[in-house]
Amino acid sequence: MAPQRPYWRGYLKLSLVTCPVAMSPATSETEKVRFHTLNKDTGNRVVSQYIDSVTGKPVKDEQEAKGYERGENDYVLLTDEDLESVELETVRIIDIETFVPRGSIEWVYLDTPFYLRANDKIGDEAFAVIRQAMEAEDVVGISRVVLGRRERAVLLEARGEGIVVWTLRFGDEVRPESEYFTGIDEKSDAKGVSALEAVIKKRLKDWSPNMVSDPIQESLLKLIASKKAKKTIGSKASGSKKDGDEEKSNVVNIMDALKKSVARELKSRKAG
Repeated sequence: MAPQRPYWRGYLKLSLVTCPVAMSPATSETEKVRFHTLNKDTGNRVVSQYIDSVTGKPVKDEQEAKGYERGENDYVLLTDEDLESVELETVRIIDIETFVPRGSIEWVYLDTPFYLRANDKIGDEAFAVIRQAMEAEDVVGISRVVLGRRERAVLLEARGEGIVVWTLRFGDEVRPESEYFTGIDEKSDAKGVSALEAVIKKRLKDWSPNMVSDPIQESLLKLIASKKAKKTIGSKASGSKKDGDEEKSNVVNIMDALKKSVARELKSRKAG
């Protein structure tokens, strides 16, 4: 898979050391099977558009604007120029001002991962110095950066030759586990625990990305390939169709077919 183009470009700063950097998403869903919405009667794609809630007329891209609601049907209109005027320094600079021990931030605060790398040969040395200093002290940096017109807290962790940046969820977004893990009976049967420990040891393996493969995705690809083949065969045989024969829709109820395919696969696994 080819590296994704940078999602963000700017500067990484630690004290007096600054270097140009580029940040790219660490994950991708482009390989996932995606569907278009169709008109099942015609087989044509359905398109969506913004409609004026009062006039009922379509709104062109150049007519769209942001609005902040201050009352019923009363909005403060904000243009792109207005939004750009309140941009913060963090739009282009990740200034690391705080460090915490590596592993001290609970996983529930981690949101979206990005890969950060030097964006210019001139900045390679400065980038390496920052990365190696964090690695030597076994710490991660905490900073802020503007992504999608919103300032986000981020965690920076040295990883290999680069830095992984995690956006962090805000404190009020994380629900305390104490609200859910209370009133649980902590008593356990020692023999039962020992027996399950033995099971765990037998099933212990080294981590592999294959452990998180998507069986639904695989079934979908097989199903689509099968439908393509049937459609090709059907189109070849269509020349022999008599006039007046009822036309069959090319639109497949993909969800019904998918459920049957997954059910068959699960049944075969149990039988094996």
